[in-house]
Amino acid sequence: MTRERMQTTFAAPLIVGEKDAQLPVWPLFKQDATATALVGYAFESIDLAPIPGFSGTPMNLLVLLDAKGVFVEVRVLSQHEPVFLDGLGEAPLLRFVEQYRGLSLQQNIRIEADGRRSGERAGSDVTIDGVAKATASVRILNQSLLAAALRVARAKLGYAAGRDPDRRARVRTDSYRPMDWQALLQAGFVQRMSLGRDAVEMAFAGSGVEAAAGDTPGDTSTEVYVAYLNAPVVGRNLLGEAGWLHLLGRLDDGDHALLVIADGAHSFVGETFVRGAVPERLRLHQGELPLELRDLDLDDPLRLPPSLQRADAKVFRVIGPAGLDPALPLDFSLRITRLNGIVYPQRIHRDFPVRYVWPAAELVLPAGDSKAWHAVWRARAAELGVLGAALAGLALMLARPRRLVADAARLNRFRTGVQLFTLLFIGWFAQGQLSVVNLSALLQALLAGRDLDFFLHDPISVALWAFVVPTLVLWGRGTFCGWLCPFGALQDLTSQLARRLGVQRRRLHRGVDARLKKLKYLLLAAILAAAALAPPWADRLVEAEPFKTAITLGFVRSWPFVLWAGGLVLASAFVYKAFCRYLCPLGAGLALLGRVRRLDWIARRAQCGTPCQTCRHRCEYQAIRPDGSIVYEECFQCLDCVAIHASDRLCAPLIAQRRQRTIAIRPLPAAARHPSATR
Repeated sequence: MTRERMQTTFAAPLIVGEKDAQLPVWPLFKQDATATALVGYAFESIDLAPIPGFSGTPMNLLVLLDAKGVFVEVRVLSQHEPVFLDGLGEAPLLRFVEQYRGLSLQQNIRIEADGRRSGERAGSDVTIDGVAKATASVRILNQSLLAAALRVARAKLGYAAGRDPDRRARVRTDSYRPMDWQALLQAGFVQRMSLGRDAVEMAFAGSGVEAAAGDTPGDTSTEVYVAYLNAPVVGRNLLGEAGWLHLLGRLDDGDHALLVIADGAHSFVGETFVRGAVPERLRLHQGELPLELRDLDLDDPLRLPPSLQRADAKVFRVIGPAGLDPALPLDFSLRITRLNGIVYPQRIHRDFPVRYVWPAAELVLPAGDSKAWHAVWRARAAELGVLGAALAGLALMLARPRRLVADAARLNRFRTGVQLFTLLFIGWFAQGQLSVVNLSALLQALLAGRDLDFFLHDPISVALWAFVVPTLVLWGRGTFCGWLCPFGALQDLTSQLARRLGVQRRRLHRGVDARLKKLKYLLLAAILAAAALAPPWADRLVEAEPFKTAITLGFVRSWPFVLWAGGLVLASAFVYKAFCRYLCPLGAGLALLGRVRRLDWIARRAQCGTPCQTCRHRCEYQAIRPDGSIVYEECFQCLDCVAIHASDRLCAPLIAQRRQRTIAIRPLPAAARHPSATR
């Protein structure tokens, strides 16, 4: 959305201001007599909370949030949910979204298939109708909307005292020690609240339902326990090793798992409670913001004392985009409901607070003046140090290759060692596989006018790009493609293994090879065009790269992706690095960027190509023309031709020169010419 499109969408008397420099939002104003009042902020959800849907592409909502945190407008700009494209159609989704108008961020918004709105005042519960057969999709939409709106509310409306949600504290993960239930309770990892009859009756005083049959005066009617399971000291001790790992597997990055136990007359599990749903009787706030609790539907046994074995115990998830901060108190409220009347009874609610505060000594607090990406770089300092040393060593060897290429065995050992490092450390360990996604994301961000800060959250990739870009000027694409691409290293190592097993490589005809090399440029053009004009298609096209499957996910993916990636690796055993040479869109991009290369760094002789064809025949990449010139856009900097050029045993002109050495003719000494003179 541009400012002009925003002004068309929000017509007069609304006035669209300039887009905020720090957050992708547009302030909206309205002329009121002589004053210009702030109406609210308009934004796209995909800029603030791009939560992927079932298609892998986030939905995008246009939202207008007023200055009090009320949704004035919510519209669907784009969505790719299969159920709303090929199944139900988009009409049910549009009706669902209309229900958000007039609702507030300070309300607990719940979705039910047969729900109804109730209570429009701030702080009350609101139930909106879901969409049958599309429950998961509308929940993803709800998460996207609330997560994006909460970011705006925190930054612009003073919610949560304006704290940056990207600078939340983290619980320590290095402080595990075996502890039983009582020890966890004493240490404050598990916290308890007791709710007795007297407190309940006092809350219902004057409501007409003061008496609660069955309660014994003075006895504790309910005890509520709360624990934060993400911390190993809690999760591993209460769930056991297998249960805790299962829990972590159910959580996305940044999600929080909270255990709540209720023992007694008043439970948070009602008669209509459904596994996997949001509990009706339990709420969570942090500051003035409500956070959605959703049952994780876990069946792993809990290590509870005998007295709590029959209590109601559930593990709830709070999604990462909600912005929960473990350093701040978690304010739960247990709702108790009584009915007044018989035919159409009035439901009277009272909420009872349950506060949970994580021990301060078990927190890792963010630095006061740092953004989230700073912390990521600090956390990966050791990996960056190893990578930096390796890149420096590689640069030195490539800049002065004379000693390296003097011995073919030494060159092969060095190349294999670098490829193993690239695959194992840069690829599978540090997750430093550069991708055409980097180029398409850069293009989309530039076209949309968004900041590029998101790149800084991947320090290994940033460090690699910082090294690769200067090498494009010096040597071309070959430095990355030949030495630093993990998938390229996987192909090369596979090819070496295949040759040891006796598999013969196939060398394509020069004309076929040249035509196939153009395919990667067509694929790159299609991806970049889709990124600019139809982003969902770009998401599909980038899957032509097997990097995510083979390197990022280690082949742990659905079978079509594994089959594609595995097939490309297998193909490299027969046609040397076929994907890199013919299909890699990132390689095409680097080849184009490599045209800024300033050096023809591969030495040539007059005899190269006329008549000598040794280098051309030995070049596995077929990057040398018949006339002996180098096609740097297809050169992977393997140094084989450099080694040949320097060897008087491999280079034909040097061999011929050695064989044609002339012997100087000198006159014989006088004694040798006149032997009689010596007699």
